[in-house]
Amino acid sequence: MRTLMISTAAGLALLVPATAMAHSFSVGSRAATCYSASLNFGIKPSAVDDCTAALDQEALSFSDRVATYVNRGIIRMNMGDHAGADRDFDTAIQMDANEPEAWLNKGLLRLRQDRPGDAMPLIQRSIEAHTIRPALALYARGVAHEELGHLNAAYSDLSQARDLAPNWKLPVEQLARYHVR
Repeated sequence: MRTLMISTAAGLALLVPATAMAHSFSVGSRAATCYSASLNFGIKPSAVDDCTAALDQEALSFSDRVATYVNRGIIRMNMGDHAGADRDFDTAIQMDANEPEAWLNKGLLRLRQDRPGDAMPLIQRSIEAHTIRPALALYARGVAHEELGHLNAAYSDLSQARDLAPNWKLPVEQLARYHVR
């Protein structure tokens, strides 16, 4: 049996860092600027404008258009515009129901909104669709499991995340909070 040594009410900001998003690369000058902005947490409001301009003015391929919606959603999420982020992730999903990074980021948004039960199927969908960040998806699913009180499942997911990304310190730090009996 696994038990948690400290309260599971630990702040979500500590468990899912804002910079740990699953980004999508896209081609095009404004689209590339949008992608670059999605990689940074210190975002300027003009980053959303770059993404919007890319979508409105650049001849993007279908996959680049989907990726730009995901990236704009990440920027909006990091700026605290959860409704705008949700719309962008939904648009990407409507365009391509198998876009794993849209599913993953929508799940991360639900975790930020303290809605782990809603996050779980979104994160699972990203895993099934082969996200480019499987360690992040497993970590996020572990956080959701922990928030829901499923400590065995949380421990398992955090362990898998650690094993997939051995240089990523966050899963190791979270696993240190567990005491396995």
